[in-house]
Amino acid sequence: MPEAVELDHAPDLKRLYAKAAISTLIKGSTWPDHTLVRNDVIVDRQHLAEYNRVCGYGLTDHLPLTYPHIVAFPLAVELMAQPSFPLPLAGLVHIRNRITQRRALVVTEPLTVRVHLTEPRPHPKGRVFDIVAQAECAGEQVWESVSTNLQRGKGDDAADAGADLGRDGLRHAATWRVAKDTGRRYARVSGDINPIHLNRVTARLFGFPRPIAHGMWTKARALAALAERLPEACTAEVEFRKPLLLPATVELATRRTDAEWAFAVRARSGSAHVHGRVTDE
Repeated sequence: MPEAVELDHAPDLKRLYAKAAISTLIKGSTWPDHTLVRNDVIVDRQHLAEYNRVCGYGLTDHLPLTYPHIVAFPLAVELMAQPSFPLPLAGLVHIRNRITQRRALVVTEPLTVRVHLTEPRPHPKGRVFDIVAQAECAGEQVWESVSTNLQRGKGDDAADAGADLGRDGLRHAATWRVAKDTGRRYARVSGDINPIHLNRVTARLFGFPRPIAHGMWTKARALAALAERLPEACTAEVEFRKPLLLPATVELATRRTDAEWAFAVRARSGSAHVHGRVTDE
């Protein structure tokens, strides 16, 4: 069991990103082997309302399935922004996310949030590791997120790339016009101020012609569209595919079976930005 280190407040993400930028000049060699913990986290209702507006959720006293992810996010960055961390934070690519919720979470419930990293493992396109975030209420684990991140490099063709979540037979459910400031709006509410999401100038520094939407915004927007039809206890898994350049017009396509809700967020050309599925827990 990894050693637990308790924090009495949320890490300052602006400070951490500055530290991460400096630490790219110094190659570390130590993989974090501890868990960061915050106890008695109370959700700010105003912040929750702003998150809901940005992602398309309705205003209720229940936390959206994706909301605890941004509560845990500063702890994950704290682990990866240390000078000893061996991978450059700016070069990591978020390729998958799986969230499991075991019951509905009420905004007034204090949360204990835990975050740790798994050891790197081979991938056909380089190496991957998972950020594992968990939320507890009164000692009961009620929520978990596993975010898989890729460091591109020499890969292993025999390594497991993860199950393909693409599904046939999806039908048009909605058309969204995604505004050019979506990345900045989500960055403000999530704290994820990666330059690729903010504006054309900073996105071009990393090879993108325009800013791109956060993958977790795209997941949240799709789940918000399905929220009234999903069970309280479920697992929602997505695979991030083609970057969503802003602004954009995209399609949500869905299919319901006895086993799952399958969905995709697709460009007009038909290529997918996100493949996903939701199954009962």
